[in-house]
Amino acid sequence: MSWQTLSAQQLIRPHVTSKRELDELRGVVARDLADAALVGLSADRRFATAYNAALQTAKMAIACAGYRVAGLGHHQTSFEAAEIALGAQSASFTAYFDACRRKRNTVDYDRAYVASETEADQVLDEAKKFWR
Repeated sequence: MSWQTLSAQQLIRPHVTSKRELDELRGVVARDLADAALVGLSADRRFATAYNAALQTAKMAIACAGYRVAGLGHHQTSFEAAEIALGAQSASFTAYFDACRRKRNTVDYDRAYVASETEADQVLDEAKKFWR
């Protein structure tokens, strides 16, 4: 995948970011990482919240590369584009979060009690690593 391919498919658009935008996204990531670690929160909610921290981290990387995701399937496109922005060393993270995307979709839209505590802990740990 390349920026040119994503652009030709109208999945990304050029974007000029700002310090304010990046600071606000940093705030979202920090909040979501903290919330996903809360004792007493359901595993489903912890999973989805940690996943969102990773998604917002990807959004930051894409913005810094001069793009924003557009159109349908923006979660999937976000992780594809983040890998382009961050390079091959990010491939294990982006593949992992793309797999988590499907479960997050089920958690948020279809059923309750889908994620285990172990899965919630793992996605939180991976989101923290991806953030660093």
